[in-house]
Amino acid sequence: MIRYPQIYFRTLKEQEFSPFLINRVLILSIEVFSQPIMKVHTDIDNLPDFKNAVLTIGTFDGVHTGHRAILEQLIEEAVQCKGETVVITFDPHPRRILNKEQAPGLLTSMEERIEQFEKIGINHLVIIPFNQAFAEMSAEEYVENFLVQRFHPKVIVIGYDHRFGKGRTGDYTMLANMGILHQYEVRQIPQKLLDDAQISSTTIRQALLAGEIIQANKLLNYRYQIEGIVIEGDKLGRKLGFPTANLLLTNADKLIPASGVYAVTAHLNEAGQIRNLKGMMNIGFRPTVNGKERRIEVHIFEFDEMIYKKTLRVCLVEFVRDEKKFSGLDALVNQLDEDKKNIGKLLEGITHS
Repeated sequence: MIRYPQIYFRTLKEQEFSPFLINRVLILSIEVFSQPIMKVHTDIDNLPDFKNAVLTIGTFDGVHTGHRAILEQLIEEAVQCKGETVVITFDPHPRRILNKEQAPGLLTSMEERIEQFEKIGINHLVIIPFNQAFAEMSAEEYVENFLVQRFHPKVIVIGYDHRFGKGRTGDYTMLANMGILHQYEVRQIPQKLLDDAQISSTTIRQALLAGEIIQANKLLNYRYQIEGIVIEGDKLGRKLGFPTANLLLTNADKLIPASGVYAVTAHLNEAGQIRNLKGMMNIGFRPTVNGKERRIEVHIFEFDEMIYKKTLRVCLVEFVRDEKKFSGLDALVNQLDEDKKNIGKLLEGITHS
């Protein structure tokens, strides 16, 4: 279940800006640091009057380093026309509706994307409920009834290969030509930025599936996250002296990294209060006990509380070892002792993200 309010904002702290954004924002006014930075809109029939809207459209799954170059161009355009940045994104991912079998696992839930857009400094995020009816909209309807009537754009920033409308008949040229009538300008995202974004998305997925967490985190510019509700397991870990939180993913479409043991930080949500924790996580089938289903289990260090039905978000720091079958439970416990010792040292000085 996605958890976001219809309109959401908070003040962005100065230290969260990249050097690029600091330079750009200072051009506008130092007052930006005391103003609400981002609002999230989920009701497309009740949108505000955007000020000189500079908008772009996309799923931006991962909101990774490749995407950030595109979003920085959006912000630069908004600075130049003294406008507001508007990102239009979709939920669910369009491929989940149009071609579910070919849809890749998601790098980010919508909640995670909201957090990343906010940190970058986007003014407005509009989440469109993507469905078959939306997909059936003609290219002309998409521009006139959706983009123009609802957003009144000043500038639209899209890629040279952007396609829209039923049958993907709309393209950059059509959008630019209709801009003459509707009085908006179209800016083209350079092909290199688009190619870099696509390469980054593919590379991140490949890295996660190979257990190359450090590489994936570098491309994301933050630690890859898994969030789930803590559910009851068979309590074998507790019997062995390593109680674990078994996770039921809050987003079933989320990409699950390679099986194995990971060093992690974790955020436990208790009635809106967040507790920062550290531990180790195992993803896999538990071959030593002949497990039949793939599980995600987190052993939290220096922690022994019942947290069933609570939400735990796990941030992957480093892949430690592959999952393997041991000769018995004693051998498994010995390895877990060694894992805990090594991961404890690895996490020393690691901050929570």
